[in-house]
Amino acid sequence: MSQASGGGLAGRTARGVLWSYGSFAVSKAAVLLATAVLARLLTPEEFGIVAVATVVVTFLAVVQGLGLGAALIQRRGDIGRASNVVFTLNLMLGVLLTAVVFGIAPFVADYFREPTATPLLRALGLTFTLEAFGSVHLVRMQRDLRFDRVFIPDAGRSLIKGAVSVGLALAGMGAWSLILGQLAGVVAAVLLSWLVFPWRPRLTIDTPLARALIAYGLPLFGVSVMWVLSVNLDYVIIGRQLGSEELGIYTLAYRLPELLVVSLMVGVNRVVFPAFSTLQADRSGLERGFLVATHYMVLVTFPLSIGMAIVADPLVHVALGPEWADAIPVMRVLAISVLVASMMAAAGDVYKAVGRPGLLFRLNLLHLALLVPALLIGVQYGLVGVALAHLTARTVTRIVRTIVISRFLDVPISLIVVQWRTAALGSIALAVMAGAAMYLTAGTSSIVHLTAAVLAGALGYFAVVAALEGPQVRELIRATLSRSDARTDEVDV
Repeated sequence: MSQASGGGLAGRTARGVLWSYGSFAVSKAAVLLATAVLARLLTPEEFGIVAVATVVVTFLAVVQGLGLGAALIQRRGDIGRASNVVFTLNLMLGVLLTAVVFGIAPFVADYFREPTATPLLRALGLTFTLEAFGSVHLVRMQRDLRFDRVFIPDAGRSLIKGAVSVGLALAGMGAWSLILGQLAGVVAAVLLSWLVFPWRPRLTIDTPLARALIAYGLPLFGVSVMWVLSVNLDYVIIGRQLGSEELGIYTLAYRLPELLVVSLMVGVNRVVFPAFSTLQADRSGLERGFLVATHYMVLVTFPLSIGMAIVADPLVHVALGPEWADAIPVMRVLAISVLVASMMAAAGDVYKAVGRPGLLFRLNLLHLALLVPALLIGVQYGLVGVALAHLTARTVTRIVRTIVISRFLDVPISLIVVQWRTAALGSIALAVMAGAAMYLTAGTSSIVHLTAAVLAGALGYFAVVAALEGPQVRELIRATLSRSDARTDEVDV
């Protein structure tokens, strides 16, 4: 198992976040470019049909995880044998779920009134078996905060997926281009994971160890179920109530907030959780870690979300094309919704790190209880109504989550709110500058309109951040680039 040759958890965590950002930037740039091309090659209906298959696979993917990856990250001993047990369980579940998808595909297609979805869903079901071969490798690298290595399979997945999808779309493969691109990306990620992390798994059955891992993972499995339901119920409802074309529009309206903000939060969380796990017995250190993680998270998510809401019109025209104009108002609401979600994104990792995943499960259950009726009401008002349902439910639950984490860590709410101040003030400056630039460039081409707004907004935001926190940001950069805590890695076999 890797050991640190010196202190430096903060430096390793900062570098992990930096590499995670790098992985995020490269991966999402590749996906964004591919999406821009595919939006001009495929129809909203084709995107909608693939979304049907993707929703089902996303739901079932939760079962394959069972929270075992998080259990492995949180575990402090016997990592080699535990890794083999998790690999074995993941592989068994992967094969089982591939078979389940093959069997239920026709019934899913009937539910969504899309018979052409059956073969697409069956092909996509192969991802369960394929992902199982590389999942533990990725978890082990995350546990060791080796995100410089995670970067390679992450980037490889996105680049291969985008290249294959675009190539097949140009060849006239339609919806199949998205499915086969997804499978190619998974294979690439697995092969690269084995290459950069030379751990060779062994099929191992250890019932007591498996029970211990599952006992920790089950509440997180419940959390994952709640999360997957909350972020995919809108697709299920839209697909059933409004049809494939509307589902395709909504899918791409959410694609940009997902790529630019949600994926970033996920990437940072997978660094923060293992870092918090090393502090599970140090409550004061955990408190400081939560506040710092929240502070720097919103420094990135606030401007991205506000900026996206402001420039949604030219952004959609440049990135997707004018035929996707119906996605613009939906994207604006979803961008604000993911901003609200980012305000408490680090709180869940605190509960996981100290072995209290049950609390996180109850908070997610509350969110789902609010979201379901909101979506059922919202869909009556079309796609914007669905987006507003998300925003309403997230706003209420983030207020509750702020109160809960405040009491859990014994941190004043005012101290949590202060962590949002710089990002909020900078975002106001961004909105003013970007809005002025858009007003001054009205009537120009979409690319000029977008470029002027982005540059002006970035100038306003960074000016405020530099004025308020220039020294702190420079210190964080120095800690990130410092190599005083370099490590020598040994891999458990």
